Amino acid sequence: MNLARLAAVDPARAARLLSEVRDATLSGKRARIAPRPVIEQSWGRMLRSGVDPDHDCRSGLLSADEVRRRREESALRHVLPVLRAGLLSVADVAQHIMVVADADGRVLWREGSPQVLRKADGVGLELGADWREDVVGTNGVGTPAVVRRPVQVFAAEHFVRSHASWTCTGAPITDPRDGRLIGVVDVSGPLRTMHPATLSWVDSVAKLAEARLRELHLDSLERLRAVGAPVLAGLGCRALVVDRHGWAAAVTGMPYLRRLALPKSLSPGRRWLPPLGHCSVEPLAGGWLLRVAEETPPGTASRIRLDLGRPARASVTVCGAAGPWSRELSPRHAELLYLLAEHRDGRGAAALAEDLFGDPSRTVTVRAEMSRVRRYLGDLLQHRPYRFREDVEVDVLLPGDLRDLLPRSVAPAVTARRRTAG
Repeated sequence: MNLARLAAVDPARAARLLSEVRDATLSGKRARIAPRPVIEQSWGRMLRSGVDPDHDCRSGLLSADEVRRRREESALRHVLPVLRAGLLSVADVAQHIMVVADADGRVLWREGSPQVLRKADGVGLELGADWREDVVGTNGVGTPAVVRRPVQVFAAEHFVRSHASWTCTGAPITDPRDGRLIGVVDVSGPLRTMHPATLSWVDSVAKLAEARLRELHLDSLERLRAVGAPVLAGLGCRALVVDRHGWAAAVTGMPYLRRLALPKSLSPGRRWLPPLGHCSVEPLAGGWLLRVAEETPPGTASRIRLDLGRPARASVTVCGAAGPWSRELSPRHAELLYLLAEHRDGRGAAALAEDLFGDPSRTVTVRAEMSRVRRYLGDLLQHRPYRFREDVEVDVLLPGDLRDLLPRSVAPAVTARRRTAG
């Protein structure tokens, strides 16, 4: 039975059927039809994390000042015009609202039908509310943030029973520079307003927002290049100009580097920066001027922490000569570093291709991704075979239940690890 088609022509009947499916699945019985895989996997995460399906659990709202602060600091503020233009006119007519949440699942903007906004208050979909999946269950804000793809949650597909009168469709918005999650845009409304095409509609608008962020990034690098290029032209050493996030605007005396991993609290002075080594750091309007020392001692990082404990936000933290610095990982880089942490003696390109794709011939893809990883980890990663440097201590923080390990991953080695935990 095609639930999407049934929901489009008879939403009430589809909702009743989904309620039966939900009740049977959560009680451990066999349902007449299986829930969709993305929903079934989310329900499994909720049961393992202890979310109560019969209790409307809400955390405290952020204060108005904190909502305002997060709005001012979020890159989402730059794409609100795109989201409004693409979603609000249709959403209002269809009795939906647009909800924009940050990467922490906090609702920062709500706009749309006043009548639906009042109903949203009743289920806790308010400004400053926390709609992470592990707080309020399967939903159109928290679940797309975990699986990093668009998700429509219809009626009783919501894990918490009190949300079953709603339909929610959300899509993640990621930073096009590095794939980091910056938020989720969601269109929600009463059950009767559900339409299967909403999923592709919301996804398309989210992609337009990401394209706008890409344009803004390129514009900012052009402005920094106009300032930095004349400075570099007068230098007789290896140097580069980067923005506050490490993206290179201009380079002289050395091969082009796309991006450097910068410490969060970078300050002027002599600093060790992978993979350059020791550099002189000077402020420049909108970024930094980095002069590479002619004699660069090797990096002396002593510890790497790979955090895979949060399903939506894997990260790596390095403690070394420059002080600790962290970087959020793309799903592919999280898989690669997890595999290398599991195989400290090293893994060749063919073996990693087998682990990731079930196809040892895909070595070109593996080598390209490992080259990107080494741009920020530098000599902490060695090759032939790929491995962490022997003198580096590697700690891996795993989720409490290994069935939640890298939930987006379909890599054979990762899925096999999840299966052994079941």
